[in-house]
Amino acid sequence: MPLPVPVLSEGVDPAWLPPAAFRAVGGRRTLIRGSGPLAETVHGEVAQACRRFGGRVVRDAQPGEAAFDLVLDLGAAGLGDEGFTCAREDGTTTVTASGGKGLLYGLFHVVRLGAAAFTGAWARETHRPALALRMLDHWDNVAVHPVMGQVERGYSGGSLFWKDGRARGDLERVRAYGRLLAACGVNAVAVNNVNVHETEAHLLTDRIGEVAAIADLLRPYGVRTHLSVSFAAPVVLGGLPTADPLDEAVRGWWATATRRVYEAIPDFGGYVVKADSEGQPGPFAYGRTHADGANMLATVVEPYGGTVHWRAFVYDHRQDWRDRTTDRARAAYDHFVPLDGEFAPNAVLQVKHGPMDFQVREPVSPLIGAMPRTRLAVEVQVTQEYTGQQRHVCWLGPMWSEVLRFRHDPESSVGERARGGLVGVSNAGDDPFWTGHPLAQANLYTFGRLAWRPDAEPREVLDEWIGLTFPETSERLSEGLHAVLDGSWRTYEKYTAPLGVGWMVQPGHHYGPSVDGYEYSPWGTYHFADRDGIGVDRSVASGTGYAGQYAKPWAGLYESPDTCPDELLLFFHHVPYGHPLKSGKTVIQHIYDTHFEGVAEVEEAREVWARLAGLVAPARHARVAERYEEQLRSAREWRDQINSYFFRKSGVPDERGRRIY
Repeated sequence: MPLPVPVLSEGVDPAWLPPAAFRAVGGRRTLIRGSGPLAETVHGEVAQACRRFGGRVVRDAQPGEAAFDLVLDLGAAGLGDEGFTCAREDGTTTVTASGGKGLLYGLFHVVRLGAAAFTGAWARETHRPALALRMLDHWDNVAVHPVMGQVERGYSGGSLFWKDGRARGDLERVRAYGRLLAACGVNAVAVNNVNVHETEAHLLTDRIGEVAAIADLLRPYGVRTHLSVSFAAPVVLGGLPTADPLDEAVRGWWATATRRVYEAIPDFGGYVVKADSEGQPGPFAYGRTHADGANMLATVVEPYGGTVHWRAFVYDHRQDWRDRTTDRARAAYDHFVPLDGEFAPNAVLQVKHGPMDFQVREPVSPLIGAMPRTRLAVEVQVTQEYTGQQRHVCWLGPMWSEVLRFRHDPESSVGERARGGLVGVSNAGDDPFWTGHPLAQANLYTFGRLAWRPDAEPREVLDEWIGLTFPETSERLSEGLHAVLDGSWRTYEKYTAPLGVGWMVQPGHHYGPSVDGYEYSPWGTYHFADRDGIGVDRSVASGTGYAGQYAKPWAGLYESPDTCPDELLLFFHHVPYGHPLKSGKTVIQHIYDTHFEGVAEVEEAREVWARLAGLVAPARHARVAERYEEQLRSAREWRDQINSYFFRKSGVPDERGRRIY
């Protein structure tokens, strides 16, 4: 029997899989060859489309059967579990795969192509994911946290998985989520917060059945389930006096707990660990290294094919703001580079794409280029903690593409170095539009497609999302969506923190401007603005030495304010307000101009969206229009606070004579 397609509750947006996206497939004759659980998923998808659009689907046709428009064949060799080929010859489009996941991804490839999949003739193409692991981490709490709520840094309603301290009752939507993820290439999900509180710790042991129920719903779409665990679990759950990773009793406890996890979830992906970071327990308490901690866990999951994702987000969050020699940006490199080559093959070091914390502009982390003997996963933040919190339009595809194409040396790009995969902090929740802001769905889709192919052109990926989400779109709607999304990341950058300095947000919740909000805090997030200048000196010659963590030529480029790229100038250097940029403007005039420009661009985008009424479903259009009102209010607030702060600090007037408060 074909697996039925998950049914969404009334009012839940279908995102990039509305029924009309399957019209080209559903109106034709399709043959499916092969068997297995994911072949049944493929059969269910095609059968549902055929029922809606009048086509026909056949399993394993007999000799003499009439020709088919589409053949989905699970009989190829040499393509791995996820690869597939696609070709069109003599009026038939053929997808071949070696594994069930490949067949499923091949079907969704045909859905993306739409009518073009059945036009003309074209030679066989082979498609394989560049990265074997393409994972979303959900920072979801089982129990509502008194500060962070149900989802830490979540801006899309509640958790898809948890509610009122237990697994949700309406888990059918989890299967629909897995379907969305498969359609853009995501193959793994961690279902709970990396900050593991006591309630969440129990998911590893006496509550593993709840995790297994989620895994059962994601499995038909090729999505493996991972779990964030507390390093202190042997103490918190096992009653042991220690969590020392070299202690035999501790190792035995983890081995037993892990065996029971795999008994409940045979295809369990592995553990995600945040240790010795922001108060989370770790091996430092026992005089051990991060490699000691990661390898102990890697050993217990290795017999089952599991992986340990060990996060490299380790730094001193109790800094003295008076001490300019301490630099949070240096921390990950300083902690982990000495350990290169010491991590087990199935231990993946998960590294944030920048050295700080997902700011709107950061340099690419030097750690990614400095550990050639360690499997690294690159982590990005799909949820918009520092980029508008899904109240602002901020399509992050261009940012991620810049990161993934960056080359620390000529040998390989970041996308090629990420042998451990690409990981994103998810922006999905139980909101009717999945992502709070309907246009933030583009970030979730783009993440999956760039994880599959890091060198993809982000604008082409956005075209895919538009074509799927609005399958009968007009050219006017497509142009309008590009107009509001294409430059939205740079627009957001213009009206917020300038030239790579970062932060300047309200403490705690991180929404809205507060130039000095973190300036005298222990978190290590400073801009050092005074009457003479602004920025952090991270040079080797006179600063923290962070620039020296890069290989040539980047170390030399970043070392001098004369060669440092403008967009990162204040990240690497403290300069006078009159310092000339390569654009010809001074730093202070750049601050004024970009903040006025950013607001003007939001005003223009709001008008573009208003003119699209009638081309978009009313509820979706209304939600975006409402969010644009808030984005414009916030952008004006950012403009006025940033410009006024630096006018008062510098005493330099705007050369264009605009009003600055």
